Amino acid sequence: MNSITQGNIVKALLNFFFPILLGTFFQQLYNTIDAIVVGQFAGKEALAAVGGSSAVFVQLIVGFFSGITNGGGVIISQSYGAKDSPTLEKTVSTSILMSIAGGLAMTVLGIFFARPILTVTKCPEAVIGPSAIYLTIFFSGLIPMFVYNMCAGILRGTGDSKTPLIILIIGCFSNIFLDLIFVVLLDAGITGVALATVLCQIESAVISLHILHKRKGDFNFSLLKIRIDRSIVSKILRIGVPAGLQGSLYVISNLIIQTNINYFGTDAIAGWAIYGKIDVIFWMTTSTFGIALTTFSGQNFGAEQYGRIKKATWITLGLSLLATAVIVFAFMNWSEKIYLLFTNDREVLARGIEMVRFLAPFYFTYISIEVLSGTVRGAGKSLAPTLITVFGICALRLLWLFIAVPTNQTVKMVLFSYPLTWTVTSLAFWIYFLSNRWLKK
Repeated sequence: MNSITQGNIVKALLNFFFPILLGTFFQQLYNTIDAIVVGQFAGKEALAAVGGSSAVFVQLIVGFFSGITNGGGVIISQSYGAKDSPTLEKTVSTSILMSIAGGLAMTVLGIFFARPILTVTKCPEAVIGPSAIYLTIFFSGLIPMFVYNMCAGILRGTGDSKTPLIILIIGCFSNIFLDLIFVVLLDAGITGVALATVLCQIESAVISLHILHKRKGDFNFSLLKIRIDRSIVSKILRIGVPAGLQGSLYVISNLIIQTNINYFGTDAIAGWAIYGKIDVIFWMTTSTFGIALTTFSGQNFGAEQYGRIKKATWITLGLSLLATAVIVFAFMNWSEKIYLLFTNDREVLARGIEMVRFLAPFYFTYISIEVLSGTVRGAGKSLAPTLITVFGICALRLLWLFIAVPTNQTVKMVLFSYPLTWTVTSLAFWIYFLSNRWLKK
């Protein structure tokens, strides 16, 4: 394991950043490969089923638990930075049990609410059936997904960002192989794509638990001795629940945007679904900066190295600006070539390219949200970022969609809710960050 409380800040951040970025890339590649295979071999209705309302619903369920994972990761990184081995060991054990319980609960909720959510979001009739099948199978694999994500959070919290990457690479290639078997050879369509994803999640969870069991040092983990510590649960939930609610509310606003997109028909839905697969390049890059900074901030907060935290924040902001500039340039110039990977339908291409060229230049307005949020969450402050995001993004976005959009019902009017809320929320985060309130223990 590696401590990041000493030495060169840029080197520490980049050594942590790149494995996480590659890991996030391979994690996102799961769904992107699904979309490519389905789009090329099963048609645009199946593509809309995998990437439309069903994708947003998946983000809603998974996003909430990701917040809980974030809570566990912060406690682990702070304990590791403070060299508090007893708390570290109890947190690892408690986190794994929470992931199993959370996965079971979310599986039941996800399957039960799948079809009602698709109906409420005005999903076209031709897409509801395939979407419901996909979601039912996908949610049956939430327990192994949550277990893997928690294990990855544990490993990253102790400074190991390479092992989760290796596990994801294995899972991604397994997913490609199974997609080709189920969809291309066996013609299983949506069912095959969902089964491939679930099987790969099981594989990743088993490998992760085996690695934790074999790892010795600052904590000793065994499934036979696993137990929950109530005080640790309280600490994890205090940080994780606000983060989870923030993620869920964020997705709910996106779900309402999806509902608005659905009004423009199957071509718009498919174009938006592909945009979501392209757009993820930006999101996984900025979120990775946030994840890396959260762990960096957590370990240094535990070691009371507050000056390093502030320096790392400014450095990360500069690196994020540079990465975003590269992404925006690529999207503005090569979006059509990227879209052709998913479909040859001219109407879908036209809709999708219009979307990416409208939104990409506004990415710069979002960067501060991830960077500053990562800093303050690492310091154990989760409520303030949640409140800022809820009001700055979720509430304002809903007001725009319900008040402004009906006066001019166009795709661009719907999409403008993104840069509007990104800008307002970024300003609010800067005010909070510069106040230094997040540094108080």
